[in-house]
Amino acid sequence: MNPAAIWTRVGQLITTAAHAYSARQRRRRGALFLERLRPVPADRILDLGSEDGSHIASILDRGYDVSIADIDRAAVESGQRKFGFRPVVVPEDGALPFADGHFDIVFCSSVIEHATIDKKDLWQYRSTREFRRAAWARQKRLADEIRRIGRRYYVQTPYRYFPIESHTWLPAVIVLVPRWLQIRLIDRMNRFWPKKTDPDFHLLTPADMRILFPDAELCYERSFGLLKSMIAVRS
Repeated sequence: MNPAAIWTRVGQLITTAAHAYSARQRRRRGALFLERLRPVPADRILDLGSEDGSHIASILDRGYDVSIADIDRAAVESGQRKFGFRPVVVPEDGALPFADGHFDIVFCSSVIEHATIDKKDLWQYRSTREFRRAAWARQKRLADEIRRIGRRYYVQTPYRYFPIESHTWLPAVIVLVPRWLQIRLIDRMNRFWPKKTDPDFHLLTPADMRILFPDAELCYERSFGLLKSMIAVRS
């Protein structure tokens, strides 16, 4: 077997293992969501950053009043066709087109770390300080909007210092290097590494989540005994 074929096979094995691991973690989070939020069919539920709504569809049976919201119009329209969810296209700046307390539950999983800067500007932001300042301002705005529109909410995000960074499948050092180097590394790895990504993520810590969601209880997801992600729950 030639080197290219070997690397292709290695990439397939990495991808299969990563997807299986991710699916297991999602099932656990789904169980926690049901346990803590206790949704009922009469609840108005928003899946924020939903893509096509496949995740919330794997947690809730049909018959729930679910809206799916994302910046990707094609994704939410696909979710409407697949699951009958109500599609909502939201702007990148974090402002949500809903009245105060409109939803009984806001579900937001692995999204807030991506609510940073406009996607068109991702590769131009090379200053670590400027990126973090812009990202934090937008994450704070999104958190405020979630708290405003949701009577209860569930917001999950990966822990900044888990040994394997979930968006790149690379060692956590990728979040510690200066942004200009991070961008360069991601660009290079995207050429051959099985996990392709954009440098749009600003990972958070428990202290950050307490600032963003001061009225929530913070739950912790662990993997291999290590902190994997944080979940802000207002129930």
